[in-house]
Amino acid sequence: MSPRTLLTPYTDLFAVPGTRAFSLAGLFARVPMATVGLGSVLLVEGETGSYALAGAVSGTLALSFAVASPQWARAMDRIGQGPVLRATALLYLVLGLAFVAVVLADGPRWTWFVLAALSGASGANVGSVVRSRWAHALPEQGQRQTAFAFESVADEVVFVVAPPLVTFLAALVAPPVGFLTGLLVGVLGGLVLSRLESSAPPVDRPAEGEVRIRARVLTPGLVAIAVTYLAIGLVFGAVDVVVVGFADEEGRAAAAGIALSAFAGGSLVAGLVYGVVRLPGTLVTRFLVAGLVFAVAVQALLLVGSLTALVVLAFLAGLSIAPVLVAGMSVVESRVPRAGLTEGLTWTSTGLTVGVTAGSALAGTAVDSWGAESAFAVPALGAAGAGVLAVAAWLVLRRRAGTAVEVPA
Repeated sequence: MSPRTLLTPYTDLFAVPGTRAFSLAGLFARVPMATVGLGSVLLVEGETGSYALAGAVSGTLALSFAVASPQWARAMDRIGQGPVLRATALLYLVLGLAFVAVVLADGPRWTWFVLAALSGASGANVGSVVRSRWAHALPEQGQRQTAFAFESVADEVVFVVAPPLVTFLAALVAPPVGFLTGLLVGVLGGLVLSRLESSAPPVDRPAEGEVRIRARVLTPGLVAIAVTYLAIGLVFGAVDVVVVGFADEEGRAAAAGIALSAFAGGSLVAGLVYGVVRLPGTLVTRFLVAGLVFAVAVQALLLVGSLTALVVLAFLAGLSIAPVLVAGMSVVESRVPRAGLTEGLTWTSTGLTVGVTAGSALAGTAVDSWGAESAFAVPALGAAGAGVLAVAAWLVLRRRAGTAVEVPA
């Protein structure tokens, strides 16, 4: 496949009015997705020397985000994306700065966790916001698969660029600088995205006295995908902590960002290809196959013995990431009613971030107890679990799910 042929479907996407603006704003708004976890690990570990505490704080941020983001998404589906995005961006700025302040001031540990929880809970899931805009803008399922693949690539671009930047800033300037850089960029992007009202999905507002039709979002199929994403997220959270610990043990802490970028770089390449290749089989079958490939590919991390090997193996394992994420999002998009699409897409990401929470905490404890090289067993086991859960999700998804229930307006 020539580069021209590969990129043509992506250039066609941006012929649709408004797509360039919301996609670019979304790219910057999602920067904290790649920096908050790693930045908080570097900040807390730099202040305390404990990876276990750093992983617990990072996990708290992720868990509170996972709990709150579907509620923000539901609010967006009901009252519109713009007002909610503005509110969350400003809350995130204030609470994120407060979190950094209590860590640097060596405040009581409970205040670290409280402000980490509040900061994480103030964040909206920008990836779901942008994907719902693509689903609104594009009429064909094939186009939407390409758009979702592009957004997966955008995710990986952020994960390629941001981790080295955060790591270098934390190592060469000061530990808080990496976290704060991601925070400020994300807030700016969120505020810009909130102003792009014309590309936002319309809000269904029933007339007075009418019955509101609320989308039945949490169907068994969606829950099955979200749980599979939880195991995938465990891999991501564990890899962040273990890679930082391994680079530190090797005496090259700044190299952690390069290794994490290689992991994301493999996903970026795979996402570009997956977005334009029309594979056989149903969306559900593609999700199953992608989940099994992911489960096998991540086992390569068990072979890590040096930083050079880590970079190579991380890239190879990363090739399996985008296909499984895009396949899962495509299944959700095809089954969730438009009136609840932002919330539906956010629930899958919620599973991902809950997994990141567990992965960060487990990996931090494993690094402190076993050493970083042995701790690569945590993401390997998480990937194996993802494969098993993908099979279970495939079995559930073959059954037809309902779409909506009536509730009083």
